[in-house]
Amino acid sequence: MGYRVEGNGPSVAQKSVTKPMGRFVCTNPRGGADDSDPAATAAAARLGPPSAFCEGTLHEPVMPHNDLSDNLMSLQSHILLEEARHPSASGDFTWIISAISLAAKSIANHVRRARLSGAIGRFGEVNVQGEEQQKLDVIANKALMRCLGTRASVAVLASEEDDEPSILRRGNEGGKYCVLFDPLDGSSNLDTGVGVGTIFSILRNDPSIPDAQETVCQPGTQQVAAGYVLYGSSTIFVLTTGNGVALFELDPFIGSFLLVKDKVRIPESNKVYSVNEAYAPTFPEPYRKYLEWAHTSGYSSRYIGSMVADVHRTLLTGGVFMYPPTKKNPEGKIRYLYEASPMAFIMEQAGGLAFSGANRTLEYKPSKVHERVPVLLGSRSEVERVRSFGG
Repeated sequence: MGYRVEGNGPSVAQKSVTKPMGRFVCTNPRGGADDSDPAATAAAARLGPPSAFCEGTLHEPVMPHNDLSDNLMSLQSHILLEEARHPSASGDFTWIISAISLAAKSIANHVRRARLSGAIGRFGEVNVQGEEQQKLDVIANKALMRCLGTRASVAVLASEEDDEPSILRRGNEGGKYCVLFDPLDGSSNLDTGVGVGTIFSILRNDPSIPDAQETVCQPGTQQVAAGYVLYGSSTIFVLTTGNGVALFELDPFIGSFLLVKDKVRIPESNKVYSVNEAYAPTFPEPYRKYLEWAHTSGYSSRYIGSMVADVHRTLLTGGVFMYPPTKKNPEGKIRYLYEASPMAFIMEQAGGLAFSGANRTLEYKPSKVHERVPVLLGSRSEVERVRSFGG
């Protein structure tokens, strides 16, 4: 990107101009200490006398015509418009999404500076999943718990990092919603700079159920909203409230998530599959047959090892993501309530399919907060192709 100078000298760039940024004058750019540098002196001589190029009006760089920087539809504005479709809406839901977006901005900052701030590496404790916690797992979990904990309509919070759901307030105290989340999916990849993310699901609280675990163990069809935040080359917020899928990107200069694309649709097909093939020998036979077929049918393999990053790529470019049962995890590895269920909701709202075993993922009814299931999701025709092998 260049600038053009208007004044008494030649143009120093070929870009068209926009509005002037003001006058400027260079007194003697070739004088002083630079005179002792023969290369600098020669370069200055080729440019001509100072007055030939240093006096004029400096213009702002030209932005592409299709630049999205003028887009000011924020995440909050988008949610308010969604709520306007429901006359009985109280605004409580908007406050919850606002809390998640605030936590996401904090997490994004920590992820971006993780190595500089010493936040890379193990925290030293093992969570309820039997997984060693990373430092940023703990940081992300605290950010979400603190931001959501201040919202008066949140009844229950359930995190991958905590043994049991936390009851913040009962239904008669204003608790309307349950929020479940994986604070930092893929955190073990942080030291290699791989994209990581936050996954969340929002359910209605049933005030007639006193037990927190029973309250949150709802099938995915009961979700009010679901989404994820991808912390990568940019920070992306993907959300569905059951009316299509919207994609937002964080503009760091104004500190807001801005709408980039509404009504996102996954391509009908793409010859790409995403799976950890290291476990293929222990996959059920239908999955092994599919992979053998894919290897001879022009398919490509794309696997990052961070569910948010893999699913996001699948959502935008098509294909299929799967985590089948294995000998090590015969029941599946993906946590239902805060990984499989919200991702399935997003995928179906974008026109794709999602299955856990023989059944639609959203229809599964969990009995435990940290229950695991196998997952198969992605483009409609690609998911159906995998299932045609008997999976």
